[in-house]
Amino acid sequence: MGRIRVLVADGHRIFAEALATALAAEPDVEVTASGSAQSAERALERAVAENRPFHVLLVDADLGPGPAPGSAPAPGSVPGSGSVPGSGSAPGSAVPAPTGATGPPRAGGADPRRPLAAVVPAAVPPVRPALTLPAQRRSAEPAAVAAPRSTAPAVRPAGDGISFAGRARAAHPALQVVVLAAEDDPRRVVQALQAGAGAWVAKESSLGRLMAVIRGVLREETHIPPLLLTGVIRELTASRRDRTESERLVESLTPREKQVLRCMVAGLGRQAVADRLFLSPHTVRTHMQNVLGKLGVHSTLAAVALARRAGVGPVEQ
Repeated sequence: MGRIRVLVADGHRIFAEALATALAAEPDVEVTASGSAQSAERALERAVAENRPFHVLLVDADLGPGPAPGSAPAPGSVPGSGSVPGSGSAPGSAVPAPTGATGPPRAGGADPRRPLAAVVPAAVPPVRPALTLPAQRRSAEPAAVAAPRSTAPAVRPAGDGISFAGRARAAHPALQVVVLAAEDDPRRVVQALQAGAGAWVAKESSLGRLMAVIRGVLREETHIPPLLLTGVIRELTASRRDRTESERLVESLTPREKQVLRCMVAGLGRQAVADRLFLSPHTVRTHMQNVLGKLGVHSTLAAVALARRAGVGPVEQ
């Protein structure tokens, strides 16, 4: 592959700059830092336009849509985005060295034992190892863990880093995504995997661990911290149970009621459904009531949520 092009997207400027500088010390890594989802999206698009796409996206799980307070861009750089000196990127967009950095990087790369959060003025918890699931072993793992990655964005607030990861994967399918998190939450790990991420890494992990993960996702490996694995499997199993039950309920609908449900998923109102299916509004109302009753829900929103869990897509507009 040659040099690995990495984009760091994190609203905490000191952390993002320090991490980017440390990664740039690796002889085969070229890195750019962005301070928001918006600037990261621009960086991804610009890289593709220049025929130099990024290979890996390191994204903060709590990344916001715009720059965080105190994350003003470096002079001469694109707001919220910049390249690390010595990384091989275009001049004039350098990110300054992190506060507290002393001396040049060690020969051959940064200290692999140094915690990612070491530049943050706070105590750093002990480094924890992470579990590696090589691609050739996935078939031997539980089906839920080895499920193919989906490019559909997870259902999270608009500015969330996991949602951005889903959008980035959908727009750039070859891009590998690693989510960096300050806190571990099995439910959010599952959402990250469903959004297309290939790894979940605690910010307290070492730089060496992060580099191993970066190289691993480029080999199509999935990395999940072992302490989270039980919770992740439990969440995936529960999600599959919910999907199975939802599928059973949807199968109880008549063909016409399924058509109506797909129209509901598309957000069509009663009159629009009537026009679409050449029915009277009164007949559509009856079908909708039957759909709600058979699905065991009391609102259109709940019916749509259940339909999506069952894999029911919207009718084509």
